[in-house]
Amino acid sequence: MQSPADRQDRHEYPAHWEADVVLRDGGTARIRPITVDDADRLVSFYEQVSDESKYYRFFAPYPRLSAKDVHRFTHHDFVDRVGLAATIGGEFIATVRYDRIGTDGMPASVPADEAEVAFLVQDAHQGRGVASALLEHVAAVARERGIRRFAAEVLPANTKMIKVFTDAGYTQKRSFEDGVVRLEFDLEPTDRSVAVQRAREQRAEARSVRRLLAPGSVAVVGVGRTPGGVGRGVLGNIREAGYRGRLHAVNTAFPEDLEEVDGVPAHRSVRDIDGLVDLAVVAVPAEHVPAVVAECGEHGVQGLVVLSAGYAESGPEGRERQRALVRQARAYGMRIIGPNAFGIINTAPGVRLNASLAPEMPRPGRIGLFAQSGAIGIALLSRLHRRGGGVTGVTGVSTFVSSGNRADVSGNDVLQYWYDDPETDVALMYLETIGNPRKFNRLARRTAAAKPLVVVQGAGSAPQGHAVRATRLPHETVSALLRQAGVIRVDTITELVDAGLLLARQPLPAGPRVAILGNSESLGLLTYDRCLAEGLRPSPPQDLTTGATAEDFHRALSRALADDTCDAVVVTAIPAIGEGSPGDAELAEALRSAAAGVSGKPVLVVHVELGGLAEALSAAASTAPQAAPQVAPQDPGAAGAAPQAPPAQGAANAAPRSAQAPAAPDATGPARPPRRPPAAVPEAPAVPPVDGARLIPAYPAAERAVRALAEAVKYGQWRREATDPGKVPEYEDIDERGAAELIGVLLERGQGLTLGEAETCELLGKYGIPVRRALPAPSPDAAAEAARTLGYPVALKATAPHLRHRADLGGVRLDLANEEQLRRSYAELTELFGKPDELRPVVQAMAPRGVDTVVRAVIDPAAGAVLSFGLAGAPSQLLGDMAHRLVPVTDRDATSLVRSIRTAPLLFGWRGSTPADTPALERLLLRVSRLVDDHPEVVAVTLEPVVVAQRGVSVLGATVRLAPPPARDDLGPRTMPAY
Repeated sequence: MQSPADRQDRHEYPAHWEADVVLRDGGTARIRPITVDDADRLVSFYEQVSDESKYYRFFAPYPRLSAKDVHRFTHHDFVDRVGLAATIGGEFIATVRYDRIGTDGMPASVPADEAEVAFLVQDAHQGRGVASALLEHVAAVARERGIRRFAAEVLPANTKMIKVFTDAGYTQKRSFEDGVVRLEFDLEPTDRSVAVQRAREQRAEARSVRRLLAPGSVAVVGVGRTPGGVGRGVLGNIREAGYRGRLHAVNTAFPEDLEEVDGVPAHRSVRDIDGLVDLAVVAVPAEHVPAVVAECGEHGVQGLVVLSAGYAESGPEGRERQRALVRQARAYGMRIIGPNAFGIINTAPGVRLNASLAPEMPRPGRIGLFAQSGAIGIALLSRLHRRGGGVTGVTGVSTFVSSGNRADVSGNDVLQYWYDDPETDVALMYLETIGNPRKFNRLARRTAAAKPLVVVQGAGSAPQGHAVRATRLPHETVSALLRQAGVIRVDTITELVDAGLLLARQPLPAGPRVAILGNSESLGLLTYDRCLAEGLRPSPPQDLTTGATAEDFHRALSRALADDTCDAVVVTAIPAIGEGSPGDAELAEALRSAAAGVSGKPVLVVHVELGGLAEALSAAASTAPQAAPQVAPQDPGAAGAAPQAPPAQGAANAAPRSAQAPAAPDATGPARPPRRPPAAVPEAPAVPPVDGARLIPAYPAAERAVRALAEAVKYGQWRREATDPGKVPEYEDIDERGAAELIGVLLERGQGLTLGEAETCELLGKYGIPVRRALPAPSPDAAAEAARTLGYPVALKATAPHLRHRADLGGVRLDLANEEQLRRSYAELTELFGKPDELRPVVQAMAPRGVDTVVRAVIDPAAGAVLSFGLAGAPSQLLGDMAHRLVPVTDRDATSLVRSIRTAPLLFGWRGSTPADTPALERLLLRVSRLVDDHPEVVAVTLEPVVVAQRGVSVLGATVRLAPPPARDDLGPRTMPAY
């Protein structure tokens, strides 16, 4: 940023203090240090501040800054004197500075740990949360420079500034002297300050997404002069969806006398549009995008949806083009969806925005969809709304976001929006990557406590164009952590939609007990077997026989729902005489009316080629507001498709057909024009909706219905447990200070250090984790001496890397009762595996017999600290049977961790064996969690094996690695991902 000659007094320019932030109203600003080059910007900024604000800042009339003032406010040493500015479009909108002071209130240097802080916010930007964001950042800077406390003097009439300080959540004192309020507050984050910060983050990021999804005016930039092309297609999609706001078409190549395109006002530039533009949809070649962004920024556009391709997905040159795009947009305070995006949809009646490549508007409803891939977005929309070939029934969409390269707006931002969006009851997400796992986990846990969140997570490497931080955790571990946060983790798009339909239509089950009834014995038994395989507790199927009437189904379902030993019901049905028979509608009404009579228990239907029943079930009620019935077109091009039923009332258009996938967002070439159906074919009217009725989801296969139900059962259990997450226990014998001192001494040896045996035992001992001594045995005589020291019986182990913890290879001899057995075993080991210096043998006192387990903890730079547990040997190494929890672990987490592995029955008396001391094991897990949580320098711990006996646990082997802790950006000030 600066030449060497401009570098300031004591420190180089701290570039890591630069950050982009989302403000309270959803706009963005850039925060950066003030330098000597900012003199003109500072003067211009000050001239735009009102006299009242200047008075509040300086406690006296101060119409202009003197040359001395300008020098003082732009020359900082970045240690004792620091100034930060919030900028939009390169110009200052607010400033903050601190000056280190001593106990006498005069300027001071290190080691003084107090500073005076003062703010000035341009009047036009007051109320946007700028001062609150600046306070978070300047406090982080001050802590970095050794300042622990801020002091601020404020006039009593300056209530806005007093509120900024008092609302921040820091521990503070207030006094009043000489007509001035003096506030003093510690800068150490508190639970309340972190909660305040995260609440502000949620509101700001949610509003930034809301501005994109509910704009009052939209400009489509890149609309072709002739039909065809991406821009012209999107303009038509917005217009035909019935968008409620103002719509504009923009193309620099339009003739000057052109006034309209397809009935939409036409302009040669965004600058030519009268009035505000909230959202610009950009569909021009990548090389022309910067000029468009500049026009939009200068016109005050709030956000962009960039459909244009040719960015990071195209290679290094495109990646740099993408970085420049984000930097340019943020300089103007704009957020971006894309580039290379498929677009966005909002079906709310007051918005009706289809700014996407989907040729038709989906039906309104209660499901939110997010996908990074346009192709996956098409699949999600079509599977939710098509007839036949999958889950049937009509379920509407509230909002849809396809983020493309996800350069700015990500799944985290959309989660913030959905969290308190009253129009969204269920969130479905397809995530190819998770850019910030730690934050996503936090947001997912909070969202899942309010509404279901179903996620498909890609297992491969990050697609081109997605900038993500690296994680060393296996895919399975990340998936387990998502489940811990309440995420319903599924593997395929089909399972995503299956679970989403159930959760959007039915209540959560209170438990795993399932009643099965239907007119097919074989289908009922198949459903029963699948319930057992998914861990549910089904009752024997009730066979109503193939001659069952609708009334028989109604009575059986009513009895099952009234049964206190039943938590959910699966109805199996096979066709009576033929598809579309009158009995289908009658059966659907019977099931619907029975389900309506008992609330709180979900009902699912497994059907076999019953298009009429599925349609009748879906038409019995709707997740969308009701309006007059409409007639939907039939797609004759879909081979074998069942006739389409009318869309959910309130929808203006038919749902998109899966056979009509729109063109990829390629701004350099024309898009395939959307196919329009032929004349509509009249259909029979749907069953009239019944007020308060629930949609009953119908599935074409038992395994799909049961899998969705099993996920709902697990999610319901998580919701109940989330109300009491447990506590992190305190242990009086933990020596936290002693461990910190020991770690500090050890780290003086180097940046990364694997501790020796004695150091490992000492550190773990300070947390009440004793490790059984293992004495080196470089010779038979040394082994005998070690055994005499420890006392018989002993174990002789080879600790060479290829033999460590491998009893199956013969590198371990147990229960050696005397010296003769010890020497004989020593000779056998050296004869089989080589010389002692190759085997590295040790002697260890025998531990009580029990189950061998392994406990690990690791700090991942992206996900945070993770505690893992499993059985030692083949179960964990070969089968990957490990369970994982984020640190800090509560007592309830530890209990569930032990029980989460598939081989857990071995700890609880499997086949008549003696149960192990699992409470002692849980206490060990909690102590390891405390160790890595209290001391982030402990970046890896492995305890293996941990023998869990009938009474107590014995740690027979341990390794600990120390290193400087990775940065915790989740505890710092709010920032947007750096670009």
